[in-house]
Amino acid sequence: MASPPGADLAPTATSTRMNHDAILTTGRNCWRTEHADRVRFLIDGADYFHAFRETAKNARRSILILGWDINSRFALERTTPDDGLPTTLREFLNALVKRNRALRIHVLDWNFPIIFAPDREWLPLYKLDWTTHRRLRFRLDSQHPVGGSHHQKVAVVDDRVAFAGGLDFTFGRWDTPEHRSDDERRRDDAREMPQPYHDVQMMLSGPAASALGDLVRERWRRATGQILQPTEATEAPGPWPGSIEPDATDVETGIARTVPRYKDQAPVREVQQLVLDAIATARDTLYIENQYLTAPTIGQALEQRLAEDDGPEIVIVLPLRTVGWLSQYTMDVLRERLLKRLYATDHERRLRVYYPDVPGLGEQCINVHAKVLIRDDTLVRIGSANFNNRSMGLDTECDLAFEARSAEHLRAAIASLRARLLGEHLGVSPAAVERAIAAEGSLIGAVESLRGGERSLRPLPLSVPAQVDAVVPDTPIADPEQPIDTDYLAAQLLSQEEKPSTRRSLLTLSLVLLAALALAASWRWTPLSQWLDVNETLSRLAALRGNWLAPVVVVAIYVVGGLLLFPATLLIVATGVAFGAVEGFAYALLGAEVSAIVTFAVGQWLGHATLRRLSHHTVARVSQRLARQGLLAVITLRVVPVAPFSVINLVAGASHIRFRDFALGSLIGMAPGVLVLTLFSDQVAAAVQAPKMVHVAAILALGAVLLVGTWAANRWFAARRRRRHD
Repeated sequence: MASPPGADLAPTATSTRMNHDAILTTGRNCWRTEHADRVRFLIDGADYFHAFRETAKNARRSILILGWDINSRFALERTTPDDGLPTTLREFLNALVKRNRALRIHVLDWNFPIIFAPDREWLPLYKLDWTTHRRLRFRLDSQHPVGGSHHQKVAVVDDRVAFAGGLDFTFGRWDTPEHRSDDERRRDDAREMPQPYHDVQMMLSGPAASALGDLVRERWRRATGQILQPTEATEAPGPWPGSIEPDATDVETGIARTVPRYKDQAPVREVQQLVLDAIATARDTLYIENQYLTAPTIGQALEQRLAEDDGPEIVIVLPLRTVGWLSQYTMDVLRERLLKRLYATDHERRLRVYYPDVPGLGEQCINVHAKVLIRDDTLVRIGSANFNNRSMGLDTECDLAFEARSAEHLRAAIASLRARLLGEHLGVSPAAVERAIAAEGSLIGAVESLRGGERSLRPLPLSVPAQVDAVVPDTPIADPEQPIDTDYLAAQLLSQEEKPSTRRSLLTLSLVLLAALALAASWRWTPLSQWLDVNETLSRLAALRGNWLAPVVVVAIYVVGGLLLFPATLLIVATGVAFGAVEGFAYALLGAEVSAIVTFAVGQWLGHATLRRLSHHTVARVSQRLARQGLLAVITLRVVPVAPFSVINLVAGASHIRFRDFALGSLIGMAPGVLVLTLFSDQVAAAVQAPKMVHVAAILALGAVLLVGTWAANRWFAARRRRRHD
């Protein structure tokens, strides 16, 4: 049996103490170790966004930005600065390139799925690329496995100053260490007041910044195919602002990554190994801040240390609850299961788990979004990776870490950071925290002695109802660790020798689809996407419920939508919400099938003449092979589509696939997906209107069915391919 993806990179944790002063090892738990001339810990968004803006103003040649979410209207400053430059991200970056002809800015954002659209800026490509200066380039990165995301948050200026951590340039991230419940500066674009937000970023200069520039440039190359050149070193002063004092100097910094397996990209799990090594080598204390705590590997490592007679004290700061009801019914449940195992192992009472609280929050809580680990006062790790499975193996991540080793000034810097963080949460000064630690001789003792004020750390309650815990699936479903590899499913249609060797052989066929692909892209990246008004679509469809004309109208909508390259998934979801699970499934499957047949016919009309005119025989051979595997080919493309719905129909029509195989294969292949989508959308609609446990359970069950079905399809196609090769 084949090993699971990343099995050769399985992390190791051991209760045997490693060399306490030398765990950063290139190739094991970090990608590179590079020198940083200066390091600054930026606590909370106001500090980071101000530091970035001041640094970017000094840029001479290059600014590089990676993000999970980026909003062009995000205000970096919440008061009017006296430098004459705009405060919003788009206008600020645009002003920088206009005033400096040598400056080029490259911004790379995760190309998020449609489910995130309500919380994100519409048309980011239009707003940050098409309508900005030509030297400000914005791209969306789709080079990630199914279900994964690009989660790195990095900014690099002139390859001389860089930032990395958990903060994105987007709404809801700006806040101060006070986290006041009524701080109107936190409000973005007249939206409702976001909850307080706590996060940490590391700022550094020197060769370590240049290394982070290399990381960004490699991501850009994979996403766009374009190669960016490093910024040449000069004798001119670097962009580090004179107003920002470093917290540490002369630091050897490790850069750790998570990179999922994808296409020819090998998996990397340096982040996970770094965390496990830090836990395994702690002598006295572990201080952790994180958004999530669900990864079994990390839980097992913590359990192992708690089981020791002389293990370290462990203080963990988490949010009272995560953001969003769905996360609270999944990630919070998994977190509580892990915490119960830790408490059961903690016979010596060396574990404390807290959440920060400030007065006046009401139903809100502080969103602890930081990703910090401090081992004793000898190692600090700050980055983008959460302590969940996704960050360990499925999403791209970037963490920074450094060790004090024998440098007393670095030990002092690490201890000072811990005191600043605890002082913020406890509502006391960092000096008070340091005095309490010295007096108590214990990190837990110090925290307990300082707790109890209006603003404080409070014990995290175990509050998940038993009936909720009983229905939430385990971590592989609710918190996946491995990507689902669907590329090989498409490879079933072609043998290696039949794949085109050059672009020229498919040039003519590409021209046939050019207009269709351009229209498909326009639905996503141009103002045409404003037509994707979900509320309008739902209201129009819902008005037909119970009307005998409903199936006729729905089929007509699907046919027109197919011809206009309108996203079929949106129509299916809208149909499920408008007509319910049973009617919605029947109407959606009927509409999708008729739409597929119509666009198949258009492909036949457009494609045969083009195929006959091709001088190269590759496409003809491909078409003939599709004809031989017609039914299986269509089912495969419906189960795991490799192109937009209507584009697949056009290509199929232009090939030699028989109409019978196409029609039957489409019906068989689409039925499971349409059923799950309509059921899922019906339950989501019910949960939004009245979030009851039965709806949540149904949503989770449908998600489990989808994952199991995908896994079964993977196994079946893999077995079939092995038989063919044998």
